[in-house]
Amino acid sequence: MTRLHRRIRSFLAAVATASAALALSACAPAASGDHLTIGLTYTPNIQFAPIYVAEELGYFDEAGVNVKLRHHGESEALFGALEGGSEHLVYAAGDEILQGAAGGVPVTAIGTLYTEYPAVLIVPADSPIESAADLAGHSVGVPGPYGETWFALQALLRDAGLDSDQAQIEHIGYTQQAALTSGKVDAVMGFQNNDAVQFEAAGFEVRTIAAVDADAPQLVGPAIGASHSVIESRGDEVTAALAAIQRGVEYTLEHPDETVKIAAKYIPTLSTEQVREDALATLLATNELMQPVAGQPLLHNDVETWKRMCEFMPAAQLISGEVDCAAAYTNELLP
Repeated sequence: MTRLHRRIRSFLAAVATASAALALSACAPAASGDHLTIGLTYTPNIQFAPIYVAEELGYFDEAGVNVKLRHHGESEALFGALEGGSEHLVYAAGDEILQGAAGGVPVTAIGTLYTEYPAVLIVPADSPIESAADLAGHSVGVPGPYGETWFALQALLRDAGLDSDQAQIEHIGYTQQAALTSGKVDAVMGFQNNDAVQFEAAGFEVRTIAAVDADAPQLVGPAIGASHSVIESRGDEVTAALAAIQRGVEYTLEHPDETVKIAAKYIPTLSTEQVREDALATLLATNELMQPVAGQPLLHNDVETWKRMCEFMPAAQLISGEVDCAAAYTNELLP
C-alpha cells in the first residue's frame, strides 16, 4: 500500500461518522483560509459550466471550502501548475491523468465528470466510411499526437484491426471544420459535444462513429485530478469541493438554460444571443455525456473502465513503463 493510499484510508477513518452528512452546511469542514485552486485547462468555455455554477451559486462556500478558479494559458503545460504547487485540482481527461501519472506527475483522478467518452470519428453524411474498418485507404485529420482525440484514434484503429499506416493520418491542428468541409481529409477526430455540434450549426451534415466501445470503454474522459500533496494534507477540503461540483453537475443537467446565463458571466465571448444559443446546443450535447450511471453517484470513477484503460494505453504505446493503476484514481474522496 502506498503512502498516498494509507493517508486516504486514515482520512476516511477520521471522518467516517460525518461523511453521510457532508452535504449539510452544519457538517461542512471549516475553511482553512487558503484557496484551493482548480485549474481549468483552456480559455473560458461552456464545458466548465458545472464548476462555474458551483462558484456562482455559492456551492463551494456552502461546503466550507475556499475555491479559486484558474484558466490555463494557451501554451501552458497541462500539469505544470499542479506540479509547481500553484494549482491543487485540475480539470483533465482521465487518460491524460493516467499518462501524466505514468510519467511521474504526482496526480490522481478523484472524480470522473463524463460517463461517456466524448471523442469520435466525424465524416460527411454521404461518406462511404461507415465504420472504423472503412478508414483503410482514407485520410483522417487529428489535431496532433496528443490528448483525447489522439488516444481515441488509437483505440478506434486498434479495435478495427488496422495499423496506423493503413489509414493516412494528417496532423491538422484545431482546424477540423475547415479540413473536413474543404475535402482536405476524408474524416476528422473531434468531440461529439463540440465539433459535431459546430458542423450542424454551420449546415454541414455529418455522421459520427464511436471511437470507444460504449459497453466496455477503454478510455476515461474529462475528470478532476488532484495533486498527491493536497490529498494528503487537505483531504477534507477536496471532498467538500467535490460535493460542490456534484451539485454543479446536477444543476447543469436540470437547468441548461439558466446554466448558460451563469456561464456568460465567466465566458466573455457569450456576448450575443446567437453565441449563447450555440453554447446551449453544446451544453445540451455535453449533458448527454454527463448523465449519471444507474447505481453510481456523480463523479464516480468506474473501476472496470480504469482497469481496461490501464491495460490499453501501455499496449497501444501511449504510455511506457509500468503503470500503478491503483494509485492513478480513487473514489475514496467522493462525498
